[in-house]
Amino acid sequence: MNAIDLRLAGGSVLLPGLGFRDVDVLVAGERIAAVTEPGGGPGAEQTVRLDGLTVLPGACDVHLHLGHGSDISKPRVASDAASETAAAAVGGVTAFIPYVMSPDPYAAQFAELKSVTEAGARIDFGFHFVIATDEQMAELPHYIRDLGVPTAKLFMNIRGDEGKRLGLPGTDDGFLLRLLETLAAHDGMLCPHPENIEAAWVLRDRVMAADPEGRNGLASWNATRPPFVEAEAIRRAAYFGRVTGARIYTVHTSSGEALAAAVEQRRAGSRLTIETCTHYLTHDTTTHWGAVAKVNPPLRDPADREALWEGIRRGDIDTVGTDHIHRPVSSKDGGIWKAQPGFPGLDAFLPAFFTEGHAKRGIPLERLATLVTANPADAMGLAPRKGRIMPGADADFAILDMNAPWTVEKSSLQSDAGYSVWEGQEMACKVLHTLVRGRFVVRDGALMDESEGTGRFMPRKLA
Repeated sequence: MNAIDLRLAGGSVLLPGLGFRDVDVLVAGERIAAVTEPGGGPGAEQTVRLDGLTVLPGACDVHLHLGHGSDISKPRVASDAASETAAAAVGGVTAFIPYVMSPDPYAAQFAELKSVTEAGARIDFGFHFVIATDEQMAELPHYIRDLGVPTAKLFMNIRGDEGKRLGLPGTDDGFLLRLLETLAAHDGMLCPHPENIEAAWVLRDRVMAADPEGRNGLASWNATRPPFVEAEAIRRAAYFGRVTGARIYTVHTSSGEALAAAVEQRRAGSRLTIETCTHYLTHDTTTHWGAVAKVNPPLRDPADREALWEGIRRGDIDTVGTDHIHRPVSSKDGGIWKAQPGFPGLDAFLPAFFTEGHAKRGIPLERLATLVTANPADAMGLAPRKGRIMPGADADFAILDMNAPWTVEKSSLQSDAGYSVWEGQEMACKVLHTLVRGRFVVRDGALMDESEGTGRFMPRKLA
């Protein structure tokens, strides 16, 4: 065994297949060297006592967007990555995978994209590429084989000029079919944004005519893109995936109807992983945040929140992410019809999820933790380096005090968006320490300044 740099002692540690155990974790270099009985194994250069604390694998958020100002397509300067990886770390995240959007092929821009992100990143990261053109599709085997980017996103809702605000051309179901065929042939996976936009256009015009001032806020937004719009698109993508043999990762499942559609397709034989996001579990159309909480798919009715939690209890939902977007709050000006969709979610990720699911609903912490650690790591090709506390894995940890109430305040936020839909909400637990490859990024609740630029790009290959 190599010389031990760090012993994490006295905590309750989540171990794969064993649940929580009172053990010590030994770190050598950037990896976990051993898991021992308390005090067992060789001595360490440094011992950190974690008595009374809960030690989890670092969370893997595999759904978010890094941008620059109001542009959510990609990070453009190192500080874009520095601020949002800081938000990730205080939320317990040690690895994340943002979506990159461009109308241009990615091969020519990959080196710059990687270097800009590494220059600011405090945690490890990968990329998903949004595929919207034939040129990008032609390069897709290269992305998968050589760049370590095996996951592709298609905005099923971008038809005609719908993607103009994102700088993306429209696609159609023929493009979806060819994309799935390409992914299946090269061991890739599709992450489709599932909304039937043609149906949504009809409903939008009706709802806007009935509520031109947007006085009904989030309820009106939900009515323009209701659950059946999402459920139909999930069925279509999953069915096409079954026909082609491609894997599908259903992003941000937001409603009971959409979840039922995904489960139905999985039972029919589609290779399907089902994700939801924190805000669909903690917020609904009744929230006081109004247009600030506008997102696609929309926040749903309270009954849909309950349906998603039941899906977690049953084991139907595999992963939970944030869909973090760090647009400034000014992007929400103008009411529900003019506000841009999406909002930040990294700063309070694990506390919000565990407060709602464990403290309020009594779901075992081990089950919830798996949805943000091992499951996303497995689905996205981050395992075995990420997602589990075991010898040989990266020494990534989220260490929480599960009995530390605190209130989310604007002054504590790290995202450059500067706001949170969890502001003012009391959390039942707090992330005290976050370590990435054995290095403290957050210690005693404080961000470590020297962590900027220590994150690394992670090339991935799907299992």
